[in-house]
Amino acid sequence: MQKTELTDTKLYTNRELSWLLFNKRVLSEARDRQLALFERLKFLSITASNLDEFFMVRIGSLVDMVNAGYEKKDIAGLTPKEQLLVLKKATQDFAALQYATYNRMLLPLLRENGLSFVERHEELTAEQGRFADNYFEENVYPVLTPMAVDSSRPFPLIRNKTLNIGALLRKKGEKEAETEFATVQVPSVLPRIVRIPAASGGKEVGYTVILLEEIIERNISRLFLNYDVLCAHPFRITRNADLEIDEDEAEDLLLEIEKQIKKRRWGQAVRLEVEKGADKGLLKLLCRELSASWEDVFEVEGPLDLTFLMKLYGLEGFERFREPKYTPAPVPEFEGQESIFEVIKKGDVLLHHPYQSFAPVVDFIRQASRDPDVLAIKQTLYRVSGNSPIIAALAQAAENGKQVSVLVELKARFDEENNIVWARKLEKAGCHVIYGLVGLKTHSKITLVVRREEDGIRRYVHLGTGNYNDATAKLYTDVGMMTCSEAIGEDATAVFNMLSGYSEPRSWNKLSLAPLWLKDRFLSLIGRETEHARAGRGGHIVAKMNSLCDRDVIVALYEASCAGVKIELIVRGICCLKVGVPGVSENITVRSLVGNFLEHARIFYFENGGRPEYYCSSADWMPRNLERRVEILFPVEDPALQKKLWHILDSQLRDNVKAHVLQRDGSYEKVKRRGKEPYCAQEAFCREAQEEGRRKEARDSRVFVPETHIVPEGEDEN
Repeated sequence: MQKTELTDTKLYTNRELSWLLFNKRVLSEARDRQLALFERLKFLSITASNLDEFFMVRIGSLVDMVNAGYEKKDIAGLTPKEQLLVLKKATQDFAALQYATYNRMLLPLLRENGLSFVERHEELTAEQGRFADNYFEENVYPVLTPMAVDSSRPFPLIRNKTLNIGALLRKKGEKEAETEFATVQVPSVLPRIVRIPAASGGKEVGYTVILLEEIIERNISRLFLNYDVLCAHPFRITRNADLEIDEDEAEDLLLEIEKQIKKRRWGQAVRLEVEKGADKGLLKLLCRELSASWEDVFEVEGPLDLTFLMKLYGLEGFERFREPKYTPAPVPEFEGQESIFEVIKKGDVLLHHPYQSFAPVVDFIRQASRDPDVLAIKQTLYRVSGNSPIIAALAQAAENGKQVSVLVELKARFDEENNIVWARKLEKAGCHVIYGLVGLKTHSKITLVVRREEDGIRRYVHLGTGNYNDATAKLYTDVGMMTCSEAIGEDATAVFNMLSGYSEPRSWNKLSLAPLWLKDRFLSLIGRETEHARAGRGGHIVAKMNSLCDRDVIVALYEASCAGVKIELIVRGICCLKVGVPGVSENITVRSLVGNFLEHARIFYFENGGRPEYYCSSADWMPRNLERRVEILFPVEDPALQKKLWHILDSQLRDNVKAHVLQRDGSYEKVKRRGKEPYCAQEAFCREAQEEGRRKEARDSRVFVPETHIVPEGEDEN
């Protein structure tokens, strides 16, 4: 087919609808009867959190486009206005499925297993009611701030994602008086799940809970003593949280982002959630005051904001309904070794998180901060944890006199405030801090340590697909590589010189960078497979990523498929490519894995006529990654490490437990095992990592030790 034909909008799926299909795959885990009950609660909570962010960012962005009169069509041929119309219906249907899962599947199972929900405060027994009222008086009432609306008190600013109770009031004894509105925010500083006595005549049977908003609603008349409460209903709004930052005009990017973060709290309302059956007069008032249309209203049959289920997941006494927590295994190469630099000098090391511990990455920075031979540490930070040991190590390095340069990406969405705090802390410690580049997000994950050794200066580099976040490294699957390759060290130096100044080398050795030429590199690699196939040498691509929606890349994949290249894609989330289209994508398969860990690694395999090449990257195949971010693609050339990467890819292609396969009609279906033994890649990786650690322990224990104690090189007796 001609390239122009391969850009036909009929060959593409809308990005936002594809994302909703991903969230539906997450929801399918909550509906999976094979999973432990509390694991299902966790997945339902995740879908709610995902949907919140979808409205704040994606729907918010489309609303901005419509308001600005932007009419350019997307990859699937839809204008922003058309996308909004389709998404309003699709998200309503999705929310209905969420609550059907909660009400019809999970609540009955919770009751059967000793955890009862009192869904409405009217259902409380007399004893439970007294308990709830006392709890309100002692714990809740002092915290609440009821807010009335009248001529002297305007409608209050309702903050994004807060849970509130709206009420219609009338002065007591004045039946002809006008109806008034008041609201009270359900305090997030108090537990939303409140345990109450079981309805069993005083005997504790099982575990009974009620939600905090029901206790407040039961006692709301005590907040408005001179009024009759005509109705009271919980409500929640989601606001547009897409920041608008004019970097060219901003004199100080840090201050500009701080200003925009405050605006996020009061962005335009893009969703209004209320409980089903809420008073229409109250609902009409809320829509008017919040400038929300009826299409923005979500009437849900159950508690608002299902993210509270994550708190339920952590309840004590229900351990049998949760999967045992996995502890990352030690990385064998570093076990029993004092110097991380000596290990890297022996050969490149591949890390596979969270199956293997993230500790070597932290230790890499810690040792560098204390090592008198280390001259400089340079690192990019996109997202870090709340109490980051890496930040502490970088600050210590600066205080120890090292040259420390850190690029802190202030524009990392929803981590802006956190990153501002860290940036200031690092500056105070004496680090040179760069706040990203104008017009670009720095999404690459790279650390460079410059060390003085006997034979001269040596550069040690860590490259990764995930963030330098020790907390999410236990939840996200990522790969990283540690190397002291001279070629990669030179490239790493060039990367940081580009980020901190305007220096760009005339040539590069191993690394490929976005937005400079990374996209062209990917297109070239795909094109090479196409040429191999046309020349009769076959062709095979296996690519694992989070999202695929770049049209140029998809066109190249379609061309490769037409030439006979076998293309196996592992795409966790968004995928705008269609499979099985006659004459276009018959040689392409797409699968998505949704499991206990969030698939986050980007790994690429190109057969190259029998001389396979392997790459890892911080970038997905998305326009934003390839054209508007600083990203890095790095080759993995050690045969032993290549074997490990192939094992990761092959295992995920074999998965028949957590894999969903994209169908010709655009839907996803779970893999049908048809009598095969179940194989879950994530579980296999957990077992293998632990077994590898045990094998090393066994090998170490079998070492013959004579009567006189031998001290390993580099250690002393103590």
